Amino acid sequence: MSDKEYKVRASHCDHRADEDEIYEVLKRTTDPLDRSWTKLQKARKVVLKFNMIKPHERIEYFAGRRRELVDDAVARAVLRLLQERTDAELIATDTYPYGNGNVTPDDFNYRHILDDFAVRYVDSNLPPFATFAVPGGGTMFDRYTLNAVFAEADEVVSIAKMKNHAFMGITLNLKNLFGLPPMIPPQGRTRSYYHHLIRLSYVLPDLGLITQPCLNIVDALTGQWGREWGGEGRICNALLAGDHTVATDVCGMALMGHDPKSDWPTPPFRRDRNHLLIAAQRGFGPLEFDEIDFKSEVTGPLAEFDSVSTDAGETVASWRRTTCEQGLIYRDEQSEIIDRYRGQFIYMQDGQVVWNGDDPSNLGSRRDLSGDRKDSALWLKYVDPDESEGERFERYDECLQLAL
Repeated sequence: MSDKEYKVRASHCDHRADEDEIYEVLKRTTDPLDRSWTKLQKARKVVLKFNMIKPHERIEYFAGRRRELVDDAVARAVLRLLQERTDAELIATDTYPYGNGNVTPDDFNYRHILDDFAVRYVDSNLPPFATFAVPGGGTMFDRYTLNAVFAEADEVVSIAKMKNHAFMGITLNLKNLFGLPPMIPPQGRTRSYYHHLIRLSYVLPDLGLITQPCLNIVDALTGQWGREWGGEGRICNALLAGDHTVATDVCGMALMGHDPKSDWPTPPFRRDRNHLLIAAQRGFGPLEFDEIDFKSEVTGPLAEFDSVSTDAGETVASWRRTTCEQGLIYRDEQSEIIDRYRGQFIYMQDGQVVWNGDDPSNLGSRRDLSGDRKDSALWLKYVDPDESEGERFERYDECLQLAL
């Protein structure tokens, strides 16, 4: 018996396996996760976050599997396993960033799977909402608005795909949680608010601390190199599961051939900081393998992985520096800015408010908004006299120091 706080298992599973074989491998992989099952078997409501939402016409396949999303066969295996091992009500949730007013269409692409298992779907973009304080204080914000289903949930399960990400370097279980915050103002935040240079690396640990997924599963039958959307398929022949989000992702990252201790600007973190490193430094999960009871039937690297380079390193460094500078200018000049723009969203660039309004969601790319000053970042902020979201402006100081 291991006395380590975290447990992760990785198993070989041929990407050509049928659904029964995938189920059996997943069962074998998750069986040792006693802490996960103890929590799930006590639960009355379990919320599931699959990395699966996408318009039907934009789903990509590779080697017979969904290339960018959790494969249907893995999703079915997860639901079958959970229904066999717990009596809890299973509730799937996500947000829909693909038009339709950001409301999930009734015929979304994995509705048929949820219906087969009588799993209810909750659109996290729609009310009711609740405010959740980050336990122990936030890493980027002290409080986040999420769907109220999380106030009812006894446990959360994250089911992710093994992929690189152009901004975050990798996307596994912790990055999967980014799909939870509502995007529709005024309660929500447009996707670029949290998916923002500097912020997102710190937001992800906050979402993990709030939701605390007790079971974390990675579909690595196939994976994707380069970016989250539009990358290159990879055959990996594996399934991964663990009882802690960060521990699972650390092991997954290693199986991809990446160093879990690496940080910007070391690949794959070409654009922003390593969110797993930040989480571990915050006290949320491990980074050292001697803290993890990790047993694997497969050896990394499972395939060639790396993030795509979207911009020159000097440009990214300039964006990071000027993003931090705008955040600190706002902090120092907050009272004057509140007098003029209270209750509005603003974009700041070079110390000036260059846009203000009620909803920035349809303004398009920050690259276009930046005008001729392509190396000078735009920083988006909701002007709240009470600063109720509790932004941690010290993160901008921290990142400026790291860049020196």
